[in-house]
Amino acid sequence: MKSPYVNELEPNKVITGCFLVHSKEIRQKRTGELYLSLLLGDRTGEVDAKMWDNVAEVLEAFERDDFVKVKGLVQVFHNRPQLTIHKMRRMDDSEVEFSDYFPSSKRDPQEMWRDLRALVAGIGNGHLRALLDAMLDDDDIARRFRVAPAAKQIHHAFLSGLLEHVLSLCALARLAAAHYQVDLDLLLTGVVLHDIGKIYELNYERGFSYSPDGQLIGHINIAMRMVADKLRGLPDFPPALRTLVEHMILSHHGHLEFGSPKLPQFPEALLLHYLDDMDSKMEAMRALIENDRQLEGCFTSFNAALERPALKMDRFMNPPPARTAAPPAAAETGRQPQAGADAAPAHRALAPKSDSPFAGKLREALHSAAADQEK
Repeated sequence: MKSPYVNELEPNKVITGCFLVHSKEIRQKRTGELYLSLLLGDRTGEVDAKMWDNVAEVLEAFERDDFVKVKGLVQVFHNRPQLTIHKMRRMDDSEVEFSDYFPSSKRDPQEMWRDLRALVAGIGNGHLRALLDAMLDDDDIARRFRVAPAAKQIHHAFLSGLLEHVLSLCALARLAAAHYQVDLDLLLTGVVLHDIGKIYELNYERGFSYSPDGQLIGHINIAMRMVADKLRGLPDFPPALRTLVEHMILSHHGHLEFGSPKLPQFPEALLLHYLDDMDSKMEAMRALIENDRQLEGCFTSFNAALERPALKMDRFMNPPPARTAAPPAAAETGRQPQAGADAAPAHRALAPKSDSPFAGKLREALHSAAADQEK
């Protein structure tokens, strides 16, 4: 079993561990020498790592998405753990258990898939159900859907994350459709199909990255292509209903500047956008709090996607005991600092010289004020 995991790293300890290289940068010191700046990770998170010395020995030995074994010292930099690497080597795939290095849903993918198929089987509109069945009966789509993340890093960025996200949205859709009295069958169809293009937009066999189709076309256009392909086998599918389904896919980002070519223009499309946005943001905040590596304070680091840090509620409500330190004067001399001659000025550069005219006038004023108080 892999040990230690990223979330088990403790400051001021030398560790030997195995990690996946999430990023690799070759940088230059002020002296001109090269050093490595790495982001290493496993299924529990990521840690910043630096290799300052003996870099030439390993510079070409590994690349991003390789597994490496490292020995180094865990330190604290900017309130976060940082690993200073002393030795490292590239590992062969046969030396590792892949499940130790890639985050995945806590739910069983097969169980989630059965839940999704049962939900689709319950859709009353025969045309919509036939479209979804045609999509999910496709072996390649089904295999990818069970494994794909919902995003590269923003939300549900773990194996089977897309399936978990879709099922979460299905639960929300049932509640919202009843409350707002909209067409549940149409809303659920939009939920299942809105992100289905991500199964081809992303690579997730090793690390998470964009495929060529993802870079060039994007998941919205990929989904439109997938729907068109399946509809060729459903000649009786109503054209107007097809337009509604396509509009929900095109508009689910909700804003032109967020990548949707159209704004949501009917209730089910608008509801899909807001449910999708809420579910993704709630998962992003959960992951931010759970994976944050800030060692002190009750707030996480700033999250660019959420445009804010997040409050660590448990640490806020149950703060650790405050650190107390004895005053240096008391600890060293056994007496408390006294007012007057023993009290150091706030800043020596601002303290009046004892032999200056200003100091003499100040002493006279103080003595005069003290005499007035005694009267």
